[in-house]
Amino acid sequence: MRRLEELLLLVGAVVNSVNAAGEALRPRGVGPEFAKFYKSADTFTCISNPSIHLSQSQINDDYCDCPDGSDEPGTSACSYLSPLSPPSPSNIALDDVNTTLALPGYYCKNKGHQPAYVPFTNINDGVCDHERCCDGSDEWEGVGGIVCEDRCKEIGKEWRKADEQCKRALGAAVRKKKDLVAEAARLRKEVEDRIQTIGTQIEGAEIKVGELERELMEAERKEKSRVVRAPGKGSRVNVLAGLAKGRIEELRGALVRVWTERDANRERVKELEGILSTFKEEYNPNFNDEGVKRAVRTWEEYAARDKGSDGDAAHDRDLTEIAKADSDNGGIQWEEWEGSSEEESDVEARKSTLNLGLTNTGYTKTQLTPPAVYRFESYLPPAIRIYLHTKLSELREMLVANGILAGSSSSTSTTESATLTAARTALNSARDELNGFSTELSNHRSDLSSEIYGPQDIFRALKGQCVTKDSGEYTYSLCYLDRTTQKPKKGGADTNMGSFVRLDHVTVDEGEIPADGRGLGTGERLALRYENGQGCWNGPARSTTVVLGCAETDEIWRIVEEEKCVYRMEVGSPAVCGDLGGNGDKIGERKKDEL
Repeated sequence: MRRLEELLLLVGAVVNSVNAAGEALRPRGVGPEFAKFYKSADTFTCISNPSIHLSQSQINDDYCDCPDGSDEPGTSACSYLSPLSPPSPSNIALDDVNTTLALPGYYCKNKGHQPAYVPFTNINDGVCDHERCCDGSDEWEGVGGIVCEDRCKEIGKEWRKADEQCKRALGAAVRKKKDLVAEAARLRKEVEDRIQTIGTQIEGAEIKVGELERELMEAERKEKSRVVRAPGKGSRVNVLAGLAKGRIEELRGALVRVWTERDANRERVKELEGILSTFKEEYNPNFNDEGVKRAVRTWEEYAARDKGSDGDAAHDRDLTEIAKADSDNGGIQWEEWEGSSEEESDVEARKSTLNLGLTNTGYTKTQLTPPAVYRFESYLPPAIRIYLHTKLSELREMLVANGILAGSSSSTSTTESATLTAARTALNSARDELNGFSTELSNHRSDLSSEIYGPQDIFRALKGQCVTKDSGEYTYSLCYLDRTTQKPKKGGADTNMGSFVRLDHVTVDEGEIPADGRGLGTGERLALRYENGQGCWNGPARSTTVVLGCAETDEIWRIVEEEKCVYRMEVGSPAVCGDLGGNGDKIGERKKDEL
């Protein structure tokens, strides 16, 4: 066991010595990924121009020998290089020279923190760049006596703390995004279930429409077979029903008037009794006025008598029911007795002639006597009468159907029966209901196939939710998939900055994300386009581009008016974390500086 520990210590020492040797062989300012170009102990070949060979002594000698600056990784001698720089050495043809800098910058090891590259112009410039080169190695020459201390331990500690906070925030944002995805899936499932339900409702509505269409056709057939009588005449049942209805309405009106007057008189009596009672209690008995005393005695005798009950509640309820007008929910269904005032079917006319006898109605015998063509039925047996009625009705329907006789829709008829009207109304209502179901089904199917909800339908869960931000003199509001608005803080109406139109992608280049994570970074981001807002004075209609970045909560970061009435909102949301449209998949990601 002890021998194994000694072996492990020996291996660790060898590894450390190899690493130290690698560090010693690598010139100042060279990153580990470029160390392979500096392995030779005798010569150096320019990285981008392999035809140029230099000695090791020319590396970091503060003179730019390679056209790509690769011989000066630790000085600022080649910081001036550009594609327009003259070739060096002078005997190299211009076409054979690559003057693009081969190295990204000066490499700071930053032990205890993150390695980073700084521009060559920052080397020995007399300024400590601790934010990028925390070990101070970029000022190795000590220009002007400056000494940059190594702060990597402290800076690294703070960086790791902030990085841990960013990771926790990212974790919370990812969890919220999962919740949004689950909610979006639930809402989508509701739409799918609703589509299935509507499909069933449409099937039932189609069956109902078919049945009502057949009922309407039957009603129209019967309508055509009706006997049309001259105006002012009707069957005995119709005449009697009209008289009875008028008389009942007259009596009902009189009852309501008497009832109202009774209640008013009761209130008046109560008021007078109250006046007399007060008079009795407050008058002065010592005042010798026979008239007053006689009035008091008369009141006392009146009050002592049994006046009976003020009213019977049950009796009043009965009167209330009697006074109610006839309707579908109660009373006499006059429509069943009156029918049309001018028309009736053959069968109904015959029945009214055979079964109705009217007397003492005030009508003359001529008015109540059925036409002569129907009187002989009274002498026929019931079976024969029914048979004749049926055959006559069938004959009339056949003649109407073949155009030999005119139906009741001719000019002699000005109205249709209540049955036909009810059948047509029911059919129209059923058709409207079917059309409503069809429209709703089409809208839901379009909703499911729409691309406005983004990846995983996540914006379905955010639709209609709003976030606001105070900025300057205005309060700005963003409602997902709805609209953006601007409202003055000093009062006034909202200004529509655009209504949602579509999803889009935009490319941003804002560099490093701030430590608070409220930034878009660099790359392609998801955007929401809001257009056709309120028009500007002498300008276009307002529009807003909402660019989304990853954040733990939904919040508006910045609002900028890029052009006249053309706005840009930078918004944080967990909906874009981990997807195209997030800011590097991290909240507040702090990348090392590389050129």
